[in-house]
Amino acid sequence: MIRLEEPRKFRPLVNQAHQVAAEIFRPISRKYDRAEHAYPKELDMLAALLDGLNAGNSQAGAGVGGVSRSADGDAEGVRNGSNMNIVLAFTELCWGDVGLALSLPRQGLGNAAIVAVANEEQKQRFAGCWAGMAITEPGAGSDSAAIKTTATRDGDDYVINGEKIYITAGGRCDHVVVWASLDLKVGRPAIKSFVVPKGTPGMDLVRLDHKMGIRASDTATIRFSDCRVPAANLLGSPEIDTSKGFGGVMQTFDNTRPLVAAMAVGVSRAALERSRELLAEAGIETGYSTDRWRQTAAAAELTALEAEWEAARLLTLRAAWMADNGQPNSLQASMAKAKAGRIGTRITLRCAELCGALGYGEDELLEKWARDSKILDIFEGTQQIQLLIVARRVLGLTSSQLK
Repeated sequence: MIRLEEPRKFRPLVNQAHQVAAEIFRPISRKYDRAEHAYPKELDMLAALLDGLNAGNSQAGAGVGGVSRSADGDAEGVRNGSNMNIVLAFTELCWGDVGLALSLPRQGLGNAAIVAVANEEQKQRFAGCWAGMAITEPGAGSDSAAIKTTATRDGDDYVINGEKIYITAGGRCDHVVVWASLDLKVGRPAIKSFVVPKGTPGMDLVRLDHKMGIRASDTATIRFSDCRVPAANLLGSPEIDTSKGFGGVMQTFDNTRPLVAAMAVGVSRAALERSRELLAEAGIETGYSTDRWRQTAAAAELTALEAEWEAARLLTLRAAWMADNGQPNSLQASMAKAKAGRIGTRITLRCAELCGALGYGEDELLEKWARDSKILDIFEGTQQIQLLIVARRVLGLTSSQLK
């Protein structure tokens, strides 16, 4: 049974993450929001620290690369492992700044994909790399199965052709995990993921996008033109198994969606806490011992938002806990992502509104948090896609039966 309190063994790392958020991320948050595409050099020291924690911790990684599924949840009984660890840590980091958390070297979403799908030899070979995730295309967004990028076998290599957009850390990472089809006629089962080192001939960085939020994190478009990668860089099995669909690569989302939900939980908590402080300075007290109808409208609204936040937090912890215990969590991962993404956007925007001119101006980070949080309801599967996945799981329907 999942316990709702913070696991004691993770408290030192969570405290460290909070200190990083408060003492490093918050002070430079506005700086890199304004200096879009500038690399935050202050993060290099933190990346070295994370590398040291990972090297000295065989049980659970300290960064995104530690997100993985337990092979046998019954072997050690109920346990809290790397998924719970990283969810708690990134909640704290994103309390500081979402864009900076996404910019930590060697902590890209592609690293989580490698851990989810790669074999042991590949995990060792790509250890220490910084991998971005290349899934979305100009004609394929929420429906990942609609991708048109191809990977054609040619001797000991695969030749990749296509264009990928919205690649987080795409300009800074040293590797990119690319989703491509071995055979477009087969459909979903032919989709595989490939690790492509930056600088590979035929791999061109087209542009860096200007964005509403998470400006500290770069977002890139990369084009692949007859780009050759070794066959050994295909993650997982090269066989096309029509009976399994593309569940292997999709398992990546089961691991990363709770992580994105944790990011939303972190930034929305920041907005709630700061709003409570600003309202108190204005003489508006909020609390739980007074009936809601006796409170001011602003105080009652904040209390209601906190209840929604708590629901999102618990859903996120549940999804991470299930992964740590080897339990299928596709439904719970989508529920957490849907709830946290939606309520995170609602909380940060509403907090900016409740604080009036202070919430709208750059003297406070409230308006920035409102801009940053929106992406968390979009990437790693949009709100609409999450609700569709939940409906399919609850009703027991396939993707062809419920579109």
